[in-house]
Amino acid sequence: MIKKVLIANRGEIALRIIRTCKEMGIASVAVYSEPDRKAPFVYHADEAFALNGKTSQESYLRSEKIIKIAKKCKADAIHPGYGFLAENADFAREVSKAGITFIGPPPEAIELMGNKTRARKSMIEAGVPVVPGTESAIKDINDAAGVAEKTGYPVLVKASAGGGGKGMRLVSDPADFRSAVEGAQREAGSAFGDSAVYIEKYVEEPRHIEFQILADAEGNVIHLGERECSIQRRHQKIIEESPSILLDENLRREMGEAAIRAASACGYRNAGTVEFLVDKHRKFYFLEMNTRLQVEHPVTELVTGLDLVREQILIASGQPMTRQSSIEQPWGHAFECRIYAEDPENNFAPSPGRIHHISPPDGPCIREDSGVTDGNEISLYYDPMISKLIVWDQDRMHAIRKMVLALSEYEIQGIHTTIPFLKKVFQHKRFIRGDFTTNFLNEETGLFNGQTSHEKVAALAALLLHQVQKSRKKLVSPNGQNTINWKLIHRKNMLDVR
Repeated sequence: MIKKVLIANRGEIALRIIRTCKEMGIASVAVYSEPDRKAPFVYHADEAFALNGKTSQESYLRSEKIIKIAKKCKADAIHPGYGFLAENADFAREVSKAGITFIGPPPEAIELMGNKTRARKSMIEAGVPVVPGTESAIKDINDAAGVAEKTGYPVLVKASAGGGGKGMRLVSDPADFRSAVEGAQREAGSAFGDSAVYIEKYVEEPRHIEFQILADAEGNVIHLGERECSIQRRHQKIIEESPSILLDENLRREMGEAAIRAASACGYRNAGTVEFLVDKHRKFYFLEMNTRLQVEHPVTELVTGLDLVREQILIASGQPMTRQSSIEQPWGHAFECRIYAEDPENNFAPSPGRIHHISPPDGPCIREDSGVTDGNEISLYYDPMISKLIVWDQDRMHAIRKMVLALSEYEIQGIHTTIPFLKKVFQHKRFIRGDFTTNFLNEETGLFNGQTSHEKVAALAALLLHQVQKSRKKLVSPNGQNTINWKLIHRKNMLDVR
């Protein structure tokens, strides 16, 4: 059994992994950059070592330094979390060479699925449906233009390496094809160090649905059901849910079986996610496989009752998975919102700064995965995600109501956040009906309007109360007792102006 885990990551995912380690009786080791010196995950870990530096290149991407620290503190395993080095095959290989267990898939699987063109070929051989397009990277633009004509416009030009919408171009007019390919190549080269791109047919009215996979060293592969991730902005997921309102029993079974074939085809081990696009005719196509723990893994945990980090550790240590069969019917319904330090009224510009006060919602089946607390700084050096808010209830409608209530109670002062915007999405009629695609936010531009008059009054009232609280730190009654509960007054004023 693994006895000590170094977490090669930061923020909420580092804290998330530390908590599971504590529950399993495993020692945890944090590594941190200069801006993260006072972050909660540093203090919750059993040991913490400075990486120095401010940027990710100076700290969390220093693989050789992380491995050196792991050896120094005698950690027998490294968990990469997600992002940074999580899908770096060379890092996984070097960890293993150092005699340390890498809590993730084999480097060969990371390499195969990290290259989109190789992954497409592998999926075709495994009988997994893929979107029509080129089977290899574009070498000759004229030949590729011919493929695009044959496939039919619109088409997508996509980076062979990486993801997150970088190196991606939608082409509707053949006259724009050459410039789109050249632009995508430049962006892919800058973002991933690999300028290779390929093309595929653009799936119109797509839904983005992914299946959670677990695979052990004995070759057993199961899925834990699906997550719908269609609510996206700039190709980045912002809301996830499980199960998907689109899938019926037959489609869930077909997609689950395809996801298992995909994982088996690359010799997968540990936790991973197979992503699909589903078109308006309910046909599904392989999109990519994420060879790591996903940001949205908590929604699967809430509808299955499994701790996915625990499962990762069990598999990495050679022990059996908790479940030996796939989950065809999830328990209840769960949503996750990603809370970002961004200003929705200013084109979602980053909103760095100090968090003066944070008060997450509470209640039955409400979970908040956060890596910050009062006084912490949101810097420009890293991703602006503050936390993840997850709720569970017996069905989708009850879960929607619970999320709206939770967002209403979530208080963060000192910076702009996406909380008001997320609340609008959950109250939108189309979202409530389940009538949306990945184009939802592009179609519903009204969601990006400024605050309503009531919201502005409420915000001003909150600001006024905050200023009064700062200037009059202690108000007492004639008998000398503090009788004012500012949190309750704040909530009462918020309700009075609605």
